[in-house]
Amino acid sequence: MAKIGVFLATGFEECEALLVVDIARRAGLDLKTVSVTGEKEVTSSHNVTVIADLLLGEVDFKEMDMIVLPGGMPGTKNLEACEPLMEQVEAFYKDGKCISAICAAPSIFGHKGFLKGRNAVSYPEFESHLEGAEVSRNSVEVSEHVTTSRGLGTAIDFGLAIVERYKGKAEADRIAKAIVYR
Repeated sequence: MAKIGVFLATGFEECEALLVVDIARRAGLDLKTVSVTGEKEVTSSHNVTVIADLLLGEVDFKEMDMIVLPGGMPGTKNLEACEPLMEQVEAFYKDGKCISAICAAPSIFGHKGFLKGRNAVSYPEFESHLEGAEVSRNSVEVSEHVTTSRGLGTAIDFGLAIVERYKGKAEADRIAKAIVYR
């Protein structure tokens, strides 16, 4: 079974993180929330405090199949400033392992050159950071092992795209129906 980590930094956008958690867990995926702050309690951009499943130092990245980066401010900047996480994001990209980001967080991939020649999306104010990408207006773009999404309003689509990657379209459609989505 796929192992997924949703990484939380102070100032993350709670719905972008937690909708992915909810949808993936409904599909039976092994998903853990991971704090990069050194504390399990992480406060979102809207002052919602969440207790992460793991601390960054507890993660076995060799066992993980996907890294998910939620957006939010200053959460995105705090994720990008976390050197141990960024080393893993770079290793995942280099090894062809899955990396996913939503809202402002795809800017991290753009800064690292991961989006050159790929279709990608982000929150509109961050599109200039998608260096080398073909920017679309789709809610989600999946380009090989890189998935990006536009923002809170597309978080369900983002979560369903992750389910589809690991469990197939039929399961993603089942989850969409179960949550009364479109």
